[in-house]
Amino acid sequence: MAKSPFKYYVFYKPYDVLTQFSKDKPDQKTLSDFLKVEPDVYPVGRLDKDSEGLLLLTNDPSINSLLLHPRQEHKRTYWVQLDSDITLEALKKTAEGVDIKLPSGIHKTLPCQVKKLSKPPVLPERTPPVRYRAQIPTSWVSIELSEGKNRQVRRMFAAVGFPVLRLVRVQIVDLKLGKCLPGQYFDIKEEELYKLLNMTVPKNRPVKTRTPAPDKSPQAPASKSGRKYKDYRKRR
Repeated sequence: MAKSPFKYYVFYKPYDVLTQFSKDKPDQKTLSDFLKVEPDVYPVGRLDKDSEGLLLLTNDPSINSLLLHPRQEHKRTYWVQLDSDITLEALKKTAEGVDIKLPSGIHKTLPCQVKKLSKPPVLPERTPPVRYRAQIPTSWVSIELSEGKNRQVRRMFAAVGFPVLRLVRVQIVDLKLGKCLPGQYFDIKEEELYKLLNMTVPKNRPVKTRTPAPDKSPQAPASKSGRKYKDYRKRR
């Protein structure tokens, strides 16, 4: 079997890290502070700055459409710490689907699997830790989604009255973090990755990887609107 020209990495994104390689501010942590990978490798999907957990990166152009398109319905599992002790009624509403407000308007979430965990999951400590309040309990739930709207998990639990304190993505289909710790990453073989994601390796793919956008500099060409290109991929 010919060796794949593509690279695949599994990264445990820590809290307060942007899912991009460029730095908008010198003191802001981004992927470039943790990953030393090929220049054309990019994240598949995103995790919010205040979310943690499993992030897949690759230079395989097929992964985005195969994994992220809504019709594919690939399951993503999150462990979520909530403010206060969530009720059975709130769990039921969340599972059935709730209305959340998105920049594009109101969206009714699809039915999903959600359950309360009997005890907190085993996770590395967050830095900084979630603020402790002796008089207000917290609860942990596991939620499995097949769609990925902007800040969806946080919006869903806020809609039923239980704000999210901590959010960790722990699984995509059968792909897991394993023994990886925050800030660590490992490479994975193409056949193994596609198997864990329950996908078939595409045939006759063009051997073409994603290239970085033009650098934003005084010499960068302007678009038709007159605004210069912004380089979101530049390593710093």
